[in-house]
Amino acid sequence: MMKFNFKKSIASSSNQTPFNLDVDFTIEQGDFLAIYGKSGSGKTTILRLISGLETADSGEIMIDNAIWYNTLTNIKPQDRPLGFVFQDFSLFPNMSVIQNLEFALNKNQSDSIINELLQIFDLENLKHNSIQSLSGGQKQKVALARALVQKPSILLLDEPLSALDDDNRFKLQDYFLKIHQQFNLTIILVTHNKPEIFKLANKILELENGKIKQFGLTKDVLLSNQSKAVQFLGTVLNKVDSKFEIQIQINSNVITQSLSKHQFDAIQIGETIEITFEDFKTSIR
Repeated sequence: MMKFNFKKSIASSSNQTPFNLDVDFTIEQGDFLAIYGKSGSGKTTILRLISGLETADSGEIMIDNAIWYNTLTNIKPQDRPLGFVFQDFSLFPNMSVIQNLEFALNKNQSDSIINELLQIFDLENLKHNSIQSLSGGQKQKVALARALVQKPSILLLDEPLSALDDDNRFKLQDYFLKIHQQFNLTIILVTHNKPEIFKLANKILELENGKIKQFGLTKDVLLSNQSKAVQFLGTVLNKVDSKFEIQIQINSNVITQSLSKHQFDAIQIGETIEITFEDFKTSIR
């Protein structure tokens, strides 16, 4: 279990008017949490507080019964077992791909993890390339791989895909799902993209002016407040004949949808279907 409870006076990025960040939430090991909200609501500050790059005015961070921060304890950022990936990659441009990964190794740590990560992110053929020669998507894969070198228990992602085109964004989302499952990671992602949240996260925390507006399962929070059309592809897992209901899996989320008899009869288990959510209504094609 991971508990995050902190207060901090911060300035809004939009008008520089100070306001108080005041959050208290708990997640489980292996959760994929998305933090969502308007610019200046405190999303990035939460990641920086968890990482130790900033210090709260008060509160507590407890990870699996280990205290990372409270009034008596404040573990240094370099001693917190986490990875942090930023929007701007933060790679060493004068180093090759493999040199960037090797630089992240702990003293006396085996370098076997390097080859494993190069394979996971399909970077073997680029390992001796300079960072400057890579595309934006390739750079972000290197940044992700480097964040995993020390096998962290938590991975923090601060809008890492916002600068990428849709094609690269979708591909990187698949890598997030892959490493989340393969390493049993707890991931906390800051994003403004609702389809991305539904594809990746099993839980969502929505911020408003430094306070938690909503927190819970993604399918409960996101779909109950949908004001714009959002489309997803899902796989039909099961059909309940007596109710004309189907269960649809959309990556890590499973929803139940009632259909007309005509729609129900036309859909088969295992079929991939397009689902549109808009203004509390669901349509399926």
